[in-house]
Amino acid sequence: RAKAPGGNPEAKQQRGPAASPGVPAAEGGAAALLRRLGRVVDSRRRAAELFRWLLAPVRPEEFAARRWERAPLLVRRGDPGYYAGLFSTAELDAALRGGRVRFGAHLDVTSYAEGVRETHNPCGLALPAVVWDFYQNGCSLRLLCPQAFSPSVWHLLSILQEHFGSMAGANAYLTPPGMQGFAPHYDDIEAFVLQLEGKKHWRVYNPRSDAEVLPRFSSPNLTQAELGEPVLEMVLEAGDLLYFPRGFIHQGDCLPDAHSLHITVSSYQRNSWGDLLEKLLPAALQMALEEDVEYRKGLPMDYLRYMGVANSDAVDARRTAFIEKVQSLIKKLVDYSPIDAAVDQRAKSFLHDCLPPVLTESEKTRSMYGFPAHWQDGGPRDVDILITKDTEICLLSYGIIRLCNEEAGVMLYYTTENSRVYHEEEPKFLEIDPEYTDSVEFLLSSYPNYVSVDTLPCETLEDKISLATLLFEKGILTTKKPLVEV
Repeated sequence: RAKAPGGNPEAKQQRGPAASPGVPAAEGGAAALLRRLGRVVDSRRRAAELFRWLLAPVRPEEFAARRWERAPLLVRRGDPGYYAGLFSTAELDAALRGGRVRFGAHLDVTSYAEGVRETHNPCGLALPAVVWDFYQNGCSLRLLCPQAFSPSVWHLLSILQEHFGSMAGANAYLTPPGMQGFAPHYDDIEAFVLQLEGKKHWRVYNPRSDAEVLPRFSSPNLTQAELGEPVLEMVLEAGDLLYFPRGFIHQGDCLPDAHSLHITVSSYQRNSWGDLLEKLLPAALQMALEEDVEYRKGLPMDYLRYMGVANSDAVDARRTAFIEKVQSLIKKLVDYSPIDAAVDQRAKSFLHDCLPPVLTESEKTRSMYGFPAHWQDGGPRDVDILITKDTEICLLSYGIIRLCNEEAGVMLYYTTENSRVYHEEEPKFLEIDPEYTDSVEFLLSSYPNYVSVDTLPCETLEDKISLATLLFEKGILTTKKPLVEV
């Protein structure tokens, strides 16, 4: 254990090599790791292995038991190349020169000096000359969606989101030497800070009250006078990792001799039991009103005389009976709670949040994304999707679909047509015939194994081929062999 300011033993740091049982070796950095993970067939195992690498040498089981939502963790690796190939200042510069980065939408220019936090965003495109002039004059740069510009960041997050079962996002921060870009604050996300280049001085503080433990919303900018003593203070160097739960106040500033580039990977934004109950309780009450006459009976005619804040101190048997009745009705709501349906609605929202999957070259050739339709000799060629009863199929990955029973019918939500920019597209779904639900569930339970189209539990062979073709066209399925040999 490292001795932390304030003497908090929970502010633990780990030092050691990246290798850990069951984890791909760290040689070659993040880019090489992602290539190796592309050979892992099961997307669930792929996600678990990537998370193990992210924390190494700390074991995920230890992290879950002692750190997750509880306390900060510092991992010192002494390996500047640990995240090699994930993101760099050169890639940020290339994104700026690509002409697609816009101030405000993709990039924030910020400063924090003498207790004042400012944003300096002009309008329009973030042109390199303007951006680097801001940086040269002491401003920090925050790239809000590096996954939209970096294939490696997109790949990392698209795998991690399946591990978390919750949106995985990221911001990239570039800070000049000797500067600080943001005021102290706490966030509403679980934060994993990956130091990519240079170094940065960090201070982390405990939540100031029980109300700020695991908050649902981020704080405003805080003053230094509001902070107290840090529970963890360190200089993060390239290859190191810092984790802190939502609600932990933090601030980072650059030392005079080096710039800093880091990515903060985030997850678990509004993914609590309370957020599930927000979906569940209204549905439970609606069902209770429909099925139980007790919920439809009228309130006592005189209840306004003895209930309400003005009567809260009164001793009255009628008040006791009223309160007991309310408590009884609330307890009975458990019997009407459509828990699975509420979870499906949460999953539906999660799939809208998700990044689309990243495909290996092999997956592309066996999916709609590599289908060789083209124009040749005056007409289209290789257009027909020829799926037969013997075609072997499998879901592209486990977490890309969700069945939901809704008033309009059975909907299959999917992620393959999502954007790399958060919520740039509307939720993607197919309305499917109810008799197809068993086949979709069969594909889920069979994953990652391939099954022949003929084994789908549809009534007719025509239905089996029709469903498989539909799912293939939406990029949800891969075939064991390419449908068209190129």
